[in-house]
Amino acid sequence: MAEGALTAEDVLGATEDVLRRYGPAKATVVDVARALGVSHGSVYRHFPTKAALREAVTERWLDRAHAGLAELAASDVPAPRRLREWLAALFEAKRKKALDDPELFATFSVLVRESSSVVDAHVATLVADLTRIVGDGVAAGDFTTDDPRRTAEAVLAATARFHDPVHAPLWSAPDVEASFDAVVSLLVAGLRSRD
Repeated sequence: MAEGALTAEDVLGATEDVLRRYGPAKATVVDVARALGVSHGSVYRHFPTKAALREAVTERWLDRAHAGLAELAASDVPAPRRLREWLAALFEAKRKKALDDPELFATFSVLVRESSSVVDAHVATLVADLTRIVGDGVAAGDFTTDDPRRTAEAVLAATARFHDPVHAPLWSAPDVEASFDAVVSLLVAGLRSRD
């Protein structure tokens, strides 16, 4: 690849391939440059440090894994159903990543633990989506809460088993769908208005 034509997206794609091949402990910027056929200086022009590159590839991975969640949160589907669908989409996205490419998922699980600012921003986005759903549910009279944001944080925490990578080994259990449905049903019932 000609160094002048190199884009940040090229670097991120190559980095993902290198991470898959060598893992996060052994992958280097030199490996990424070699995979692209450029000097490591060319990689550094796009990402000034190895940490910046790892954070960017982690952010890209999280963004791809959660594509469509914001649209689901903003849809006009009634809030109880929207909450269930949003949580199911989050769970399915994480589970698909973990089960379809376990080596890369394990690599990104390591990178996520290293990239606290990326993870904080990601969690804030998830909480914002849930806050919107809960707030819409309150406005429509479907949910009762005095603090939609705090409730959104609680919903995310209560469903951690279905989206936190630490729980990935449980996602292929035969009863995981039933467990997910039970937790979400409990949450939706708990949020419903009490007359």
